Amino acid sequence: MDSLDSRLSWTRLTVSLVLASIGGVGFWSAVVSLPAIQADFGISRAEASLPYTLTMVGFAFGGILMGSLADRFGIVAPLTLGAAMTGLGYIGAGLSPTPLALALDQGLLIGVGASAFLSPLLADISHWFRKRRALAVTICSSGNYVAGVVWPPTLQHFIAADGWRATHIGVGVFCLLATGPLIWLLRRRLPGTSLSAATPASAHGELNLAPKTLMILLAVAGFACCVAMSMPQAHLVAYCADLGYGPARGAEMLSTMLALGIISRVGSGFVADRIGGLATLILGSLAQGVALFLYLWFDSLVSLYLISGVFGLFQGGIVPMYTVIVREYFPPSRAGSTVGIVMMATLFGMAIGGWMSGEVFDLSGSYRMAFLNGLLWNLVNLGILTFLMQRGRPRLIAA
Repeated sequence: MDSLDSRLSWTRLTVSLVLASIGGVGFWSAVVSLPAIQADFGISRAEASLPYTLTMVGFAFGGILMGSLADRFGIVAPLTLGAAMTGLGYIGAGLSPTPLALALDQGLLIGVGASAFLSPLLADISHWFRKRRALAVTICSSGNYVAGVVWPPTLQHFIAADGWRATHIGVGVFCLLATGPLIWLLRRRLPGTSLSAATPASAHGELNLAPKTLMILLAVAGFACCVAMSMPQAHLVAYCADLGYGPARGAEMLSTMLALGIISRVGSGFVADRIGGLATLILGSLAQGVALFLYLWFDSLVSLYLISGVFGLFQGGIVPMYTVIVREYFPPSRAGSTVGIVMMATLFGMAIGGWMSGEVFDLSGSYRMAFLNGLLWNLVNLGILTFLMQRGRPRLIAA
């Protein structure tokens, strides 16, 4: 019986989605807790952004480590390690005595640990589908956005009621208890014959670029687009607080943004299965630039809700397209590590972008210049993608 695109594949996708949604808390908690941490420690906005930045750095390097473990030992090994690191990391974060200790805990434990719930899961699920591979990847990657819908308002509620320290400890305990049974459900590995069937014919030559060159260009493009993307995602809560709307409104906007991002993320999978990952990626990047431009001109409460929703609809499918492109142009036997490398670049973009936006805010006293900075980085991304499109029209090659 062919294991690809089967009921087992869809069941595995469902479990992977739930795991990604739980582990995705590591991506968003530093955003929501930023104002509370800044007030607690009495530090600047840039200093309060450091935990987020180091979390993204941990995600970036952790993705390669966890992806390599998945390639060698299967998905259970990195998920088990990641769950333990994430849970213990949150407990440690809640007990951190200094901002530096908190930032290091976020990067070395939470960031690295939570990375197991991103790149390795995307690479793993890509092996279990052939006809609907792009759709499966985008659904699995939506776990990060489901986390963005559920976790920010939940975290904000408990931070307001019990403080950020107790909230972090509670999240750590929850992660340790909730992930174990789900990881056990993914213990089955794909048969070697099915893995071979999941391999598309080589498409490297279609762009007339060596694989390493393509890898570098994708990494730079991913870095640039995520510097742009991080501006609203990392600072929307603080931005709303500065405007007098309160952090709760910002958390609601972030949740709305990511809820609508799920729609575009899944929708991009349908599109990519037809026109390929690269063409889909350039459409998403162009639309993201439009949304960033709108942030420059409107800052009323209603307009920010609307623009945040539009931003979510426009950019939701961008990041998973890098995984789709990797699976179109690179061998599946190293999918975990290759996806990890490309995701590392995107996460570095999120990390540097989050810190950079805080620095720009501290220098200018306004987020307007930070939004402009994001827009300029988005143009860099569009330039690279346009170059790749001019090299040749990519297509998804069926097995």
